[in-house]
Amino acid sequence: MDSPRSRASDPTPDTTPDAASSWVLTAEELDASRGARRELVRERLTRMVLTGALPAKERLREEGLAQTLGVSRTPVREALARLHAERLLDRYADGGYYVAELDLDGLRDLYELRITLELRGLSRALEGFAPPDAAVLEPLRDRWRALQGDLPAPDPTFVEVDESFHVALSRASGNHALADTLETVNHRIRPVRMHDFLTADRIEATVAEHLGIVEAVLAGDVPTAVERMRVHVGESMAVVERRAARAITHMALRRRPR
Repeated sequence: MDSPRSRASDPTPDTTPDAASSWVLTAEELDASRGARRELVRERLTRMVLTGALPAKERLREEGLAQTLGVSRTPVREALARLHAERLLDRYADGGYYVAELDLDGLRDLYELRITLELRGLSRALEGFAPPDAAVLEPLRDRWRALQGDLPAPDPTFVEVDESFHVALSRASGNHALADTLETVNHRIRPVRMHDFLTADRIEATVAEHLGIVEAVLAGDVPTAVERMRVHVGESMAVVERRAARAITHMALRRRPR
């Protein structure tokens, strides 16, 4: 279920030096509650990592990042710890952080495994197994219809919502071993897949494509669901590879000469 919007030119946020001021929290954002401000700092730093706004293989210094964002060091320190837990950052032996290296070759292998697991779960109904569990799929469809009516803002952590859809669909097939393996694969590729949810068009396309898949399954049209899933995962991989490669280039350009 391809989307014209997802095939359009990739509107990845600008990460040139001239755009540096866009990372600073606004006065309104700074007036938010401590918890909300902490989340804004985490989201801003996540975007900086994913778009290549931070140099490769260089120590991330709390004071410099705090100045860039216009905040104190405390929310920056908390955000760095969270990004490390999400495997977006690695640590030096002395505890300092740096941007984790992206492995695009490994990503392709894991995406191949992911689509194999996804399509196998859907195809079981064509081979005499019980049809996918409607008691799981109907609430899943309703949730994504609600999301389509009130689209979330672009946010890299939308990847977790996306993963929940795919795992629920897999569990509905009746083979929980497939779903468990899919969860493992999703966890491994999550840091790179965050690149898929930086722009509104990708959120909109993802929601629409998920609905197209689950509605086809509920209608008993498994072949259409299989084809829509194949296109959906393929488009996601293309976007992720393109943006990740661009981020690698940006990080390399920002690296200071020794």
